[in-house]
Amino acid sequence: MATRPKMTWEHSSDQLVELFTSLAPTDVRVEQRKMFGWPSWFVNGNLFAGLHKESMIFRLSGEDQAAFLKQDGAAEFEPMPGRRMKGYVKLENPQTRDRGELAHWISRSLDYVGTLPAKSETKAKRTARPVARPGAKRAPKKRA
Repeated sequence: MATRPKMTWEHSSDQLVELFTSLAPTDVRVEQRKMFGWPSWFVNGNLFAGLHKESMIFRLSGEDQAAFLKQDGAAEFEPMPGRRMKGYVKLENPQTRDRGELAHWISRSLDYVGTLPAKSETKAKRTARPVARPGAKRAPKKRA
């Protein structure tokens, strides 16, 4: 039986985490928690900005995405190659960027995601998938 390669996560540098934290919006709706193991911000249960490896990610409107992607170091966000997250973009090497520029995209992201419907706890539970454990047997599917 073939074994899967062990998944390793590249952590964001302490300097990037510190920069990200220093740019935190003061909006009372903002909640900081981890997504994919990296610091991220949520509003109404929806991710609007976060870190992924040494990049900063943002969820933006279509119009803002078009403007954002014109920058050097900007790209559509793929947490894994070939697995694009629709609506999300990333900015490589945010530590080399102007803080005002980063604050602008954080603000645009918060403004946009703040208009989206809140995620209900029921929906979050329904879409959550249990973590597969090596050697664990799957429960049989229930038939209607």
